[in-house]
Amino acid sequence: MTAPLLSIRGLKVRFTAYGQVNEVLHGVDLDVPARGNVALVGESGSGKSVTMKAIMGLLRTPPAEITGGQILFRGQDLLTMRERERLKLRGTAMSMVFQDPMSSLNPVFTIRDQLATILKYADRRLGRDRSRAQRLARVHEVLAQVRMREPEQVAAAFPIMLSGGMRQRVLIAMALLSEPELLIADEPGTALDVTTQAQILKLLKDLVAERGLALLMITHNLGVVRETADRVYVMNKGTIVESATTGAIFAHPREEYTRDLMAAVPRLTGGHRYGTQGGRA
Repeated sequence: MTAPLLSIRGLKVRFTAYGQVNEVLHGVDLDVPARGNVALVGESGSGKSVTMKAIMGLLRTPPAEITGGQILFRGQDLLTMRERERLKLRGTAMSMVFQDPMSSLNPVFTIRDQLATILKYADRRLGRDRSRAQRLARVHEVLAQVRMREPEQVAAAFPIMLSGGMRQRVLIAMALLSEPELLIADEPGTALDVTTQAQILKLLKDLVAERGLALLMITHNLGVVRETADRVYVMNKGTIVESATTGAIFAHPREEYTRDLMAAVPRLTGGHRYGTQGGRA
């Protein structure tokens, strides 16, 4: 059996503030196979973002402290890795798609300059020698890959000149610059209208399939994962309460919390959108 690309085992995280200790992750287990699409779902405050930041090495310590467990990437424990080696992986082998383009993009620089600068630092980490012209060509290439119709014009634009959907595509392009193996998408398209969000989710699914990537999607909305994820992990109060294939989760959710998340999905008709084991239809 092939080992997962990313494997989390027994992850525990606590925060200390004003003399009080609060454990927020209680032994989390999660696997993301190579070329697999996995969703981590839970309401705000359930521990999803803490898990994501622990994977990417973005937890501020203090006040955060990882008190137990392993985060294995390609079989190597990220928590025991030297900081320089872990930094080399971040933004190269593992990349993030953030949820808010306007806080992730600098308003005073063009898209071209921002993506080229990110690529320059990634090349430096990986020891690659690439000219500015080659970096710009790569920027245009990746903008085309995220379905920008006029990549050169988009590259020359400032963030404020682009629509919300286009800015989200730029964030996806940013994450793809260094050809990562694992893509972590944090609530992608949450601030967009329903139609544009659906387009962004389809784009992510298509890119993952085309490029052979693994995807870990972080979301509070079970509705967005039905067409994109192969497996779902449901998190509540820092614990994985349920895990199954996407089909099994929607057909026969075991936990009441999972059924509550389903009930919170906006309905398109007068009835419940998803059937459950409990008899809702």
